[in-house]
Amino acid sequence: MGQLQAGIIPVTAFQQNCTILFDSETKRGVVVDPGGEVDKIQEVIAQNGLVIEAIWLTHGHIDHAGGAMELKEALGIDIIGPHRDDGFLLEGLEEQGRRFGVDDPVRNCTPDRWLDDGDSVSAGGHVFTVRHCPGHAPGHVIFVNDEAKFAHVGDVLFRGSIGRTDLPGGDHETLLRSIKDKVLPLGDDFGFLCGHGPGGRIGEERLTNPYLKGL
Repeated sequence: MGQLQAGIIPVTAFQQNCTILFDSETKRGVVVDPGGEVDKIQEVIAQNGLVIEAIWLTHGHIDHAGGAMELKEALGIDIIGPHRDDGFLLEGLEEQGRRFGVDDPVRNCTPDRWLDDGDSVSAGGHVFTVRHCPGHAPGHVIFVNDEAKFAHVGDVLFRGSIGRTDLPGGDHETLLRSIKDKVLPLGDDFGFLCGHGPGGRIGEERLTNPYLKGL
């Protein structure tokens, strides 16, 4: 087994970071949050000779899950996650599409496996621990790989910011508690990728992110 690697494909008008996590030697891995433009995602997979084992969802918002069912059927793989508390969002993806005026075809989504806090999942043999981090969405999860000191945090934490909490199921205090209890304890040397924009390091956010003051 080789090193854990990550590639980002910005998709849709939301510029969401659809992420591929894969092993450098076997080229096996997973797609995290295929929010749309599934043809573009498949093109990248083919160009890089990747074998995709599963789709992981951090949460049920349209910009992260809008293309999940289409990609599942195209590749014949399972959708894993998020936590079941986001079921109402995944069942309402088509309505989210109408509300936001999304042109891409969007279908409601039913995961093959819900995730709970403490579960383990694997991308190309690299094991990730699941942490349930509600606040941006009630069923939001993050994926943590201790060996590489790396986490995919979805829309919980951004470089210099945090996830919005004004969407259905969002709650600002709950999000801050998730960051305090589940993200910051990972350690300052942990790197992260997020759902939009550039990634960063936990230590840098602890020092400079204005939303984390006092946590």
